[in-house]
Amino acid sequence: MIFILTGAGLSAESGLGTFRDKSGLWTEYDLKKVATPEGYAADPSTVLDFYNARRANAASAEPNAAHHALARLQAARETFIVTQNVDTLLDRAGATQVLHMHGRLDRVRCNKCGARWDAPEIMDPFDHCGQCGAQTVRPDVVWFGEMPHGLDKIEDKLTRASLFVAIGTSGTVYPAAGFVEMATAHGIPTLELNLEPSGGVFDEGHYGPATKVVPAWVNEITA
Repeated sequence: MIFILTGAGLSAESGLGTFRDKSGLWTEYDLKKVATPEGYAADPSTVLDFYNARRANAASAEPNAAHHALARLQAARETFIVTQNVDTLLDRAGATQVLHMHGRLDRVRCNKCGARWDAPEIMDPFDHCGQCGAQTVRPDVVWFGEMPHGLDKIEDKLTRASLFVAIGTSGTVYPAAGFVEMATAHGIPTLELNLEPSGGVFDEGHYGPATKVVPAWVNEITA
């Protein structure tokens, strides 16, 4: 089974910026104010404005050749994909078994009862939960300081993989940053597909735009 971890670099060519884009959406905001529970509690309107903009950006984007290549790989070989991205471009490209460890922009959750549902186009601080009625609605994304989703499943899948592949990720944010180390500790070959070397210790690396290197690699291993 191939275990794939994807990051923002996978979706950058679809028009979705990474954390480190000099002119990206992230640079217009203080992350402590828009991507933490404390920031949301202090100023929910600003946080929701930020996520409303990101949601609109993601909804207008289209899957690129790298997303479609990974969907083809899943159809050809047993492949488990974990994404750090909060967009759904992999799903829209036809990929299955995608674990969104940082949540999804197109979903909403209630902090009180845990209910989840599709996000409206515009979220408002006065939105109420349709299940319990509480005014405790928030984007269903994992903020800094919160626990990513599915870590037990991720560890189980990773330690049983035949190959670990990191695509379009800087590999600097934990716990995802430790996945290559976990794979290496279990004797699992590791591969990096990225715009440039991340500095992680991988057995092999292919570098360039995701829309070039990912389809080329998929074509190679499925030929």
